Amino acid sequence: MKKLIAILSLALLPLTGFASGGGPELESAGIDLTDDAAMQRGAKYFVNYCQGCHTLKYFRYERMQDFGLTLDQIKENLIFDKSKKVGDLMTNNMSQTAAAEWFGAAPPDLTLTARLKHGGGDWIYTYLKSFYIDKSRPFGVNNVVFPNVGMPHVLMDLQGVQEAVIETDEHGNKHVAELKLVKPGKLSPEEYDQVAKDLATFLTHVAEPMKLERQRIGIWVMLFLFVFFIVAFMLKKEYWKDVH
Repeated sequence: MKKLIAILSLALLPLTGFASGGGPELESAGIDLTDDAAMQRGAKYFVNYCQGCHTLKYFRYERMQDFGLTLDQIKENLIFDKSKKVGDLMTNNMSQTAAAEWFGAAPPDLTLTARLKHGGGDWIYTYLKSFYIDKSRPFGVNNVVFPNVGMPHVLMDLQGVQEAVIETDEHGNKHVAELKLVKPGKLSPEEYDQVAKDLATFLTHVAEPMKLERQRIGIWVMLFLFVFFIVAFMLKKEYWKDVH
């Protein structure tokens, strides 16, 4: 028994290490996938600030009806390329080859980011708030959550300019201890936090549009299995009551 416990403990070590986190601490976005207004605002920010470089190649414009937009609203306000239709995927016209030359690597598709990143929406939320000035980088900025990120801070005019307070630990390793806003943007810190939360909420929905429906169905499935277990258990007792 002791050997079995030891083996299971060793097997769970990698999972424990991952759960404890090897990167910076993520802020909680408090994402609410029933907040249609937040997802609508997030969609607006995405098409205005992100879609020029990034795509959502597994998500169609018309799926924005899921959070309360009409087809006319989508077509008039969120599709800038009038050659596209509401049934099209949310791609852009940027050449991947040209993008790789400009940025060092082609900007990734963001459809599944909230599912692939540890922390999901919280990772996106914290990432959007964690840019700081770094003159050594090609675009003059770095990011605490994604060190040496190869993209500009496209929301800088909204957030403003942040500087990093760098500290050195006892082993001589440098890390960002704090970010300070040294030049305000168009929005107050509270307003920019809401922008980051809205974008994170939208991208969380995009990553799994059926999440709420899946959870709703899951409850009924568990109830069915519970009732079925009781019926099966009673049948088993009835069939085996005379077996010795």
